[in-house]
Parts: sequence; structure tokens; C-alpha cells
Amino acid sequence: MMAWLSINFHALAATLRKLAGSPLSSFFSICVIGIALSLPTGIFVLLQNIETLSGNFTGSPQISLFLSKDANSAEVSEIEKRLKENPGVDHFRFVPKEEALGEFRKDAEFSDVVASLSQNPLPDAFVVFARENSAKNLDALHQEMLKWPKVAHAQLDSNWARKLDSFLKLGHVATSILAVLLGFALIFITFNTIRLQILTQKDEIEVAKLIGATNTFIRRPFLYLGALQGLAGGIAAWGIIAAGLHFMNGAIQELAQLYSTRFILANLGIRESLLLFFLSACLGWLGAWLSVSRHLWQLDSGSQ
Repeated sequence: MMAWLSINFHALAATLRKLAGSPLSSFFSICVIGIALSLPTGIFVLLQNIETLSGNFTGSPQISLFLSKDANSAEVSEIEKRLKENPGVDHFRFVPKEEALGEFRKDAEFSDVVASLSQNPLPDAFVVFARENSAKNLDALHQEMLKWPKVAHAQLDSNWARKLDSFLKLGHVATSILAVLLGFALIFITFNTIRLQILTQKDEIEVAKLIGATNTFIRRPFLYLGALQGLAGGIAAWGIIAAGLHFMNGAIQELAQLYSTRFILANLGIRESLLLFFLSACLGWLGAWLSVSRHLWQLDSGSQ
């Protein structure tokens, strides 16, 4: 075990020295990887912020529950209790029929009509705001409330939520496709970088093979090089996105002040950031493995 750790430590140290020995080429390779990774990751971050922003709209879709005219105070209290206990409900407001009629009476267009009524035709109602404004969640909540006793009608306008949901789904699909394509680009970049490194050490590799070095021993430092470049590229992508959000937030704050609100674009969370670093390191490792394996296969084929 100690021998294995020592071999890997020396291989990692040699790789770090190699990166430090050619800072300019390493810098440009890392920048290219960082820019490639920042494109799909940046779009993903923007989509996440749009989802968060959609949940903060004051015009969020609401469900209006109109009760039966014969609903008494006990039955109204029972519905209020159900709303308080429902995990899908964020908050609600009770609108008694007297208040609703008073609103119509204030409207000049309906004041004459209301004055001619002998009794109040309006029912008691609840205006319900969901905790999650996705179309799927709103439809499920709407269907559930329709089954409650003394609920004569439940009205839901979720067209904008459906459109936003469809847009976000399309955005996620497009981001996934772009991420896959640029992931292959990262592998090709690492493949070519490692190939150039192999060409500069071609004689050393051939001598090492002649004195009995295994393919694993020869491959190890190049794999570390690919993984470290991929990891550095992931960190660079995170930095590019953070810088972009910083400049965008300045403009967004000016716009938000016009609407008397406050919103800040948030970067990746800790979990998403660690996943970005892990995937970028894995892609770099894969590109290095393919490049070294191809060269070793050519050596083994040529020696037979």
C-alpha cells in the first residue's frame, strides 16, 4: 500500500512540475477548457435563476375556491383547516361574500346592477397561492381541491405557468445537448494536449518499455496531467460564470429598482460546483487515457 501511494505521489509531483514548467501553454489549455465548460454551465445557472425568479412573481397563478351558497361557518372553517394543513399551499386569503359584493359596489360599471339586487348572489371564496408554481403541481392541487366538500367551483389560470414550464424544459434539453457536445470537445482538447506531451517524451517511453515498465506505470503521469487540466478548467469555468454574474447583477439591480423589488443572480451551489469540478476532472482523465492508450497500442503493435 505504501509503495502504491509513493508511486502515485511521485507521479503527481512530476505532473505538477510539468505544468509549472510550461505555464503559458498550460494557461491557454486551461482557458480553452474553462470557456468550453462555462457555456453549458452558464446556461444551466441562468435557467436555475429563472425558475427561482418565477416563484417570486407577484402575479403567480392562484386558485380561487368558490364555496356552495349553503356552506355554513363550520364548513368554511373546515376548508380553512384543510388549506393550513396542505403542504402544497403557501398561503391563502378568505374573501367573504359581503366583501366581494362590496368590491362590485365600488365599481361604477356594476354599481347600478348591484343596487338592483334583492340579495347577495355571490358565494364565500378562498384565494389560494401554491408553494410551487409549476403547471404539474398547480393542476394536482386544483384537482384535489375540487373534491373537497362544499367547494362548488375551483378556478385556475395556469397558462403562463405552462408556457414557462415548457420553456424551461426546452432550455434544459438544449443545455444537456450542448453539455454533451462540449464535453466531447473537452476530451478532444485533452487528447491532443496529451498527444503533444507524448511526442516530446516518445524516446523516454520507448526506453521505459524496453526496461520493463508496465503500461500502467507509463500511463499514470499522463492521466494525472489530463485530470488536473480538466479540474483547472472546471475551476476556470466557475470563475468565468461568477465574473459574468457579478457584472450582470449590477444591471439587474438597476432594473429591479424600477419595479421596487430585489433580485440577485446566484451562482452554482456547493453541490453543483463540486459536481462541475468532478466531471471536468473525469473528462480530462478520459481524454488523457484515450490518447496514451492509443500511443501504447501503436508501440505494442509495432514491436510485434
